[in-house]
Amino acid sequence: MAPFTLLWIAPLVFVLTVAFRSFDDITRRGLGSLPASFSFDGFTTALQSGIGRALVNSAVVTVVAVVASLFLASLAAFALSRFAIPFRRTILLAMLAGNLLPPQVLLIPVARITESMGIYDSLLALIVVQVGFGLGFYTFVLYGFMRGIPGEILEAARVDGAGAGRIYARIMVPLCRPALAALAALATTWIFNDLIWAITVLRSEAKFPVTAALLNLQGGFVSNWNVVASGAVLAAVPTAIVFFMFQKHFVSGLLVGANK
Repeated sequence: MAPFTLLWIAPLVFVLTVAFRSFDDITRRGLGSLPASFSFDGFTTALQSGIGRALVNSAVVTVVAVVASLFLASLAAFALSRFAIPFRRTILLAMLAGNLLPPQVLLIPVARITESMGIYDSLLALIVVQVGFGLGFYTFVLYGFMRGIPGEILEAARVDGAGAGRIYARIMVPLCRPALAALAALATTWIFNDLIWAITVLRSEAKFPVTAALLNLQGGFVSNWNVVASGAVLAAVPTAIVFFMFQKHFVSGLLVGANK
């Protein structure tokens, strides 16, 4: 695995090396040469060029969208898995089928819908789109997880007088914590790194998330490779932190049911 590991981390090391080099060092010695300087100028310029504001926008959209998506998906999965809802399998397949459509086909309709709703060019529009397109997949995953929880646990709770709301909050959600943590890590990565929906429903640069701001940064500093690399590093750090925070739960969530 050593050669594969080196092949995997080589681009990351290269980007980090370029990010901490000065512009004069790169222009004088070349982009592929060994660094002869150590500087934070690239990070300073990237933050002053809008990456800092874009990181805040991405954080707001990601946190709100992830929380709203998992909350709604857990409610839907609980209802579909534990109540005799007519056509529940059809409903579940319809929700999942929405994720199979290529997003490129829906760009214009989504943009027109957000305009008609009066939320175009706002972070709310991006949050609504992210929640809508992720809800089906999250519900499908949580539905399978909740179906595997023994029904005797819920029957015992009903005998003790617990209603549907208390069963959901006190039993289902705590038992689904590994699955919710795994989905939270995936959803954070997908939403934070999304570009296509950001440039579809947003127009003002002040409201761009970090991916769209990084695209503008690459256009404005096309020859300043240290600035572009610094912006890429800043954009990658939050998702890396989230993944390492949820790593234990993420792995356990992926292995749920593997021993059955």
